[in-house]
Amino acid sequence: MKINYTRLKWAAYTANVSMSVVACLSPLLFVTFRTLYGISYTQLGLLVLINFVTQLTVDLLLSFFPHKFNIEKTVRLIPVLVTIGLGVYAIFPFVFPDHVYIGLVLGTIIFSASSGFNEVLANPVILSVPSDDPDRELSKLHSTYAWGIVGVIIVGTLFLLAFGSENWQYLALLFMLVPISSIVLFTSTGMPQIATLEKVSGAVAFLKNKMLWLCVIAIFFGGAAEVTMTQWCSAYLEQSLGIPKVWGDLLGMSLFAVALGLGRSLYAARGKNIGRVLVLGSVGAFLCYVIAAFTDIAAIGLLACAFTGFCVSMLWPGSILVSSESFKSGGVFIFAMMASGGDFGAAIGPQLLGVVTDAAIANPALSSFASQLSLSVEQLAMKIGILSGAVFPLLAIPFMWAITRKPKTNIGVF
Repeated sequence: MKINYTRLKWAAYTANVSMSVVACLSPLLFVTFRTLYGISYTQLGLLVLINFVTQLTVDLLLSFFPHKFNIEKTVRLIPVLVTIGLGVYAIFPFVFPDHVYIGLVLGTIIFSASSGFNEVLANPVILSVPSDDPDRELSKLHSTYAWGIVGVIIVGTLFLLAFGSENWQYLALLFMLVPISSIVLFTSTGMPQIATLEKVSGAVAFLKNKMLWLCVIAIFFGGAAEVTMTQWCSAYLEQSLGIPKVWGDLLGMSLFAVALGLGRSLYAARGKNIGRVLVLGSVGAFLCYVIAAFTDIAAIGLLACAFTGFCVSMLWPGSILVSSESFKSGGVFIFAMMASGGDFGAAIGPQLLGVVTDAAIANPALSSFASQLSLSVEQLAMKIGILSGAVFPLLAIPFMWAITRKPKTNIGVF
């Protein structure tokens, strides 16, 4: 089939928006799940962990065994898995109302697998499209993910406001329209050839390169800094600062996503000096986390959460840009390794915050301290959790500097 590059780009864009649904649906419903089913913060964090561990598993399979996959068929399979996963996620509570959490886990595993395939393969698909500036095209692809988050949050919040949180399953079914549109677009165009390493020994050779590991660690901390705030800012604003849910979602997660999309869109339009962008972004994100944790003023907390999105906007795609330019012959392997690092950070960060928050709630000494601050135990615990998330952008700073301190060349393997 002949390649229609315009259709191919839109297929990749809609697939990326499907990933926005995958990433945001559970966090959007955190408070709903806790209220309706009594699911703990640790279990909520575990859903995020399962999401990214599943993605990480797929990333590792593509890292070392890309030659075992039919890449063209795998790309077309991505939106199919999202559709099936959302279906299980939504329908399971109707069929097994006493085992809702099991359905959430199963659905999460299925659509998270699609997310793992997408973040590895969407990048080389877009880079295969003829363009005068591939780096900006890649940034544009990642911006669709951020704008997708904005759409998911607005549609999801308004849906829950109009129809009630008890009808959340219908929202998941509604979002199935996004991957279905991607299925139609992918099946109506040809697919470019994507380079893969022919055997495992080729991957092992790349693993000896210190620069590769610096890039992986950099995206680990960058991914953790981004996703931790993405997953928890709504619950933090609602529980810790007392902002009503509708405004916590619309003004918290949505403004974060707008800032995330704005940063990526600005780089796609006028971006340069990725090294400075990565370092300053890490510093800014660290400061935003600290401000959000210590403020008692709702407006300041809201702005700190939102501006975190702008600061972290290029940490994930920027790390990929550096690695792809440094290892031009690595093909799918390099993208898979970077996805592995990012997903590992995205798995660890939100789960750490959930564990820290639950541990703080269970600490009897926290009760008297919270009362001295005129806060509830849950409010103070959430602040401690957000503060723990500041470690990720802080540790990102030296690694972002390290991977960009040399000119971007095809470093290769030594």
